[in-house]
Amino acid sequence: MASLESTVNSNKIKIILFGVVVFAGLVVTGLVFTGEKFHIDQKVLQKAQEKYGQEARMRLVSWEDILKNEGGTDREKLEKINSFFNKKIVFVHDTDLYGTKDYWATPVEFLSRGAGDCEDYAIAKYFSLKLMGVPEEKLRIAYVKALQYNIFHMVMLYYSNPGAEPLILDSLVDSINPASQRRDLLPIFTFNGAGLWLAHDRGQGKLAGKSSRLAAWNDLLQRMAGTGI
Repeated sequence: MASLESTVNSNKIKIILFGVVVFAGLVVTGLVFTGEKFHIDQKVLQKAQEKYGQEARMRLVSWEDILKNEGGTDREKLEKINSFFNKKIVFVHDTDLYGTKDYWATPVEFLSRGAGDCEDYAIAKYFSLKLMGVPEEKLRIAYVKALQYNIFHMVMLYYSNPGAEPLILDSLVDSINPASQRRDLLPIFTFNGAGLWLAHDRGQGKLAGKSSRLAAWNDLLQRMAGTGI
């Protein structure tokens, strides 16, 4: 898990849907919408298979299938996405996977490798739910301290409305629980594409504007940007 040394330029960055993705150090095209349906180009699937094997391709296809079936309530979408990533992906530290202390993978990198750490789970869930039509204002990524393990950790939050208690999607816990039932997590700050909020109790917290806080988030958005996320 990254330390608070990391800072991000949280300027609003227009996020367009997957046209170019940084994939294992290569820039590849092909994650697009055809009409209203999400589609992964065969070139992307082939690259994943060549580098990481047939299982990488299967994970991406399974992800595509979930995103195509975007019907249902927000809660049903949360359950699908949370279960998918928690079951499909193995936790591995960045130092072991990338040889660096802190690297935030794109969802395609994460799924292709089939491994990642807590940031990668939270980021993949966040963008997946956006692609399934959940409004961004309902979604945040939260930097917390996991008190039970005495480590800094990252989870994803869902707010049914601005004043609601958030639900927590966590790579350490398969069930989706309201924040009041997760006293093992100490909130520090939350963010999404619109800004960064300093944590305050269990609510949404104080908007911190467009200050620089998480360089890894800015780097991730730049790698996912261009003509797509």
